[in-house]
Amino acid sequence: MEAATPLPFASVSVRHGRLIIDLLVVEDETTVRLASESGDPARLVSDALAVGSRVLDREQTAADTEFVKHELERVGRDLDVAFTDRARTVAEHFGRKVDEVFSPDVGVLTKALERHFSDGSAAAVQHRVRAVLDEVMTTSRAELVRQFSSADATNPLAVFQKSAVESIQGAASQQHAHLREMNATIESLRREVVELRAQGEKRQDVAAEAQRGTAKGRSYEEAVFEALDGVAHGQGDDCDAVGDQPGVGGKRGDVVVNIDGCAGPARGRIVFEAKNSQLSKNRALAELDEALDARGADYGVFVVPSEDKLPARTHPLREYNGDKLFVVYDPEDGSRLALEVGYALARARVLMARGETGGLDASALRAELERALLAMEQVRRVKQQLTHASNGIAEARAILEAMDAGVRGHLATIQALLDAAGEQAA
Repeated sequence: MEAATPLPFASVSVRHGRLIIDLLVVEDETTVRLASESGDPARLVSDALAVGSRVLDREQTAADTEFVKHELERVGRDLDVAFTDRARTVAEHFGRKVDEVFSPDVGVLTKALERHFSDGSAAAVQHRVRAVLDEVMTTSRAELVRQFSSADATNPLAVFQKSAVESIQGAASQQHAHLREMNATIESLRREVVELRAQGEKRQDVAAEAQRGTAKGRSYEEAVFEALDGVAHGQGDDCDAVGDQPGVGGKRGDVVVNIDGCAGPARGRIVFEAKNSQLSKNRALAELDEALDARGADYGVFVVPSEDKLPARTHPLREYNGDKLFVVYDPEDGSRLALEVGYALARARVLMARGETGGLDASALRAELERALLAMEQVRRVKQQLTHASNGIAEARAILEAMDAGVRGHLATIQALLDAAGEQAA
């Protein structure tokens, strides 16, 4: 931008923070063109002056900054040269002083160290210290030996030694007493631990026995059902395991047999209660009564795995109250003969009680039942002999098998009599 041409009559002044220009003529082409094109020439001239002033101020600031920069660079160069010269002078002076003190040949410190610490110098510090220490140690040892070897007041540790000995002896006695008490306590605790361990093992054995008894009882019920199912199938009867099914008023009764249930309506019902534990006679008969009521049966049979599980003062295959029977059946024995006899006896009793055997020879049937029971008693005795005897097992086994065959013959005769009576009734 070209500078404004001052006129002789122009007046420029600053009043109250404002620039006042009178009779100022500007000949700049750009300014004239912009003013002619603008709708507000006064505003344009004011903006142009403001912009030009800022540009001039910025140019002045840049010029001042450049000047300061040049001055700083000049001062830095001068300071660098002066510092370098001064550092060189100090380094040379310090080097000379270091050589004077630490030079390995003529250094002051080297000569002093050699005089005071060299092994060849008699005035060396280590020799003097060694001599002083030897003297002090010799005197101290002699004084300590003299003081601590006497038992009078000259020994400063005499009282301490005496009290220490007494304290040690008292502590030893007290410790022995405590050890004796501790040993007694440990022995008592050991006995208690042994007792607790025995009780724990006993409880574990009881729990294991109870668990085995529960598992064995369940498997025994299943074994009784399998055996009865095989017998019932040969008779044409229907056999059901109902131990988990509720009956009328409870779940008594494990197996229910419907006589001739495979051919049509049942002619009677027998309930079997399998127990792997011993009950009293009254309790066993009560459970059979409950089973009879719950299953609507006509006859009840109480089955146990061994004779020692029978109720007290009872015998196997002996009837009670005319509608109950105790039978021993051991699945591990491999023979279900006793169960078959009890089954046949219960079946005959039910059919006879219902009067559906009008043509039956009751005396002959009774005689066959008597013979079967007598034979079973002999079988039981032989089994007892086999259990307790170790000799003659082969011969006893042969006798047992012959008796087994005889009993089966009696059962066949009983079945034939029942079949004949049924045909006559039909």
